Amino acid sequence: MAEQMNVESFNLDHTKVKAPYVRLVSVTEGGNGDTIRKYDIRFKQPNQDHMAMDALHSIEHLMAENIRNHLDNVIDIGPMGCQTGFYLSVLNNEDEKAIMAALEKTFEDVLEADEVPACNEVQCGWAANHSLEGAQELAREMLGQKDEWHIVF
Repeated sequence: MAEQMNVESFNLDHTKVKAPYVRLVSVTEGGNGDTIRKYDIRFKQPNQDHMAMDALHSIEHLMAENIRNHLDNVIDIGPMGCQTGFYLSVLNNEDEKAIMAALEKTFEDVLEADEVPACNEVQCGWAANHSLEGAQELAREMLGQKDEWHIVF
C-alpha cells in the first residue's frame, strides 16, 4: 500500500472508482461549529477519459452560476486538474439529497442555456476557450446516469 498522503484524492485508488459519481470527500468542522462538506463530482473515468478543456471551462461557468440558484451556502465549485470532475464545497449543509437535487437542476439549467455566463474578456481569463455545446453534452451524460451517482466503486 502506498504511503498515506495529505491530499484525500491522492489516497483514493483511481483504478477502482466507477464514474460518473458524486462522493462526499470530507467534512471539516470549524472552531465556531460550522461544517464544510466537500464533494467529488466525477464526470469521467480516471485515466481512461477526460473532459475537453473548452467544455470543462464552460460547464464550470454554468455550474458556478446556476448551482447557487438551487443550493444555499455554496462555497465553491471548481475543476480537478485531471479534467475528470469537479469539487463542490458547501457550508453547513448535510442534506445529501438536497445536494443531488441541486446538481440535477443545475445540469438541467446547462441544457437550457443559450450562452455561457461571463464568457467575455472582462469577466473571464480565457474567454476564447468555451464550448456551450460541449458543456451541454457533459450535462446530458451526467443526467443520463444520475441513478448511478451514488455508486463510487
